[in-house]
Amino acid sequence: MAAAESKAIDLAQLPIPQLEQLKSQLDEEVQMFTSSVNQLQLVQQKFVESSECVKKLSVDQYEAKEILVPMTDSLYVPGVLNNAHSLLVDIGTGYFADKNIKEGIEYFERKVKFVQEQLEKLQKLVMEKFNLRQAVIEHMQIKIEQHLAAQKSGAKA
Repeated sequence: MAAAESKAIDLAQLPIPQLEQLKSQLDEEVQMFTSSVNQLQLVQQKFVESSECVKKLSVDQYEAKEILVPMTDSLYVPGVLNNAHSLLVDIGTGYFADKNIKEGIEYFERKVKFVQEQLEKLQKLVMEKFNLRQAVIEHMQIKIEQHLAAQKSGAKA
């Protein structure tokens, strides 16, 4: 199966309305990808925090540790941690996996690495779209200046 070929568009050949439409589309794409980057950064931070919590458990490996259990963002109840050697890790879509501390740390570190790789790909894409947007704007400005210069020379004749 042959890979799809992408055809380069000569921006200098496009009329101003098409350049405006392309700029608008690129604006939307840049905004969408930037939003995705922000969301991935939040997800990555949650994985980092989870990893740090599991590492803390491995340092404090003793039974019957008193903790505060979050019920909401602003409500906690006292609790006792009876078994710090076994973790239930949310692996997505309502499923949990039973992991020991080492497996928990490895899981979260893998997730952090994966999200970082995706972030790097997405940030590269954002920069490409942003640079293309800037090129479209520059071509629009040139076309507008040419159009205004043609109008002035036509008015003098």
